Amino acid sequence: MGRAASGKQRAVPPVGTVMRRLGRAIERLDDPAVEKIAEEQKGDPFQVLVATMLSAQTQDPVTLAASTRLFARAPTPAAMLRLDVKEIERLIYPVSFYRNKARHVLDACRQLLDRFGGRVPATMDELLALPGVGRKTANLVLIVAHGSGANICVDTHVHRIANRLGWVRTRTPEQTEQALYAVAPRRWWASINLYLVTWGQNVCRPIRPRCRECVVEGLCGKVGVTNPSSTMSSPAAAV
Repeated sequence: MGRAASGKQRAVPPVGTVMRRLGRAIERLDDPAVEKIAEEQKGDPFQVLVATMLSAQTQDPVTLAASTRLFARAPTPAAMLRLDVKEIERLIYPVSFYRNKARHVLDACRQLLDRFGGRVPATMDELLALPGVGRKTANLVLIVAHGSGANICVDTHVHRIANRLGWVRTRTPEQTEQALYAVAPRRWWASINLYLVTWGQNVCRPIRPRCRECVVEGLCGKVGVTNPSSTMSSPAAAV
């Protein structure tokens, strides 16, 4: 998995210590797009579901703008089905894979109405049966829309940072999710995605992470980090 940038191995930092520090630090940073939408729409499960589907491999500002345009026209599954696929494509462009996502959104809406009475299901198996829904989307819907404390949502940020910290040594987000259930106290499961995604978008970036500005720099194993940024430009200075 690689060594820390300093060439020294460090003890794995306790999950609780890291999460408490990150929790204080992210108060000054913007929430990720899905959490913003959930807050604006009072946790509407349908809009959380669709926004999360749109967010895959798409930057947050694009996801937020596309979701806002789409929900202005179609805030419910029934309203969505009154749009054709081309209209949905136009509304969500330029999210990544917008053509595929437009079809998945329509197909998911049909299933929501046909199988679930227009409601977004609250179990993993039922969510995974919807078109375009994988474990990341299902977990985030369960956490953000249904208030689950029994799930961990792992995207690329969570996968990267959990490995950098040394919490896990995994190759895929799916492996990271399962490994985190074993090493993270349950009280933190629902917050891991929010904290690590926010930090990953602002400080612990994929390339040239801002290690000098990181509130857990002294604890992090920096596994795989070879070229950290030497600048101090982030608003998230250590606390």
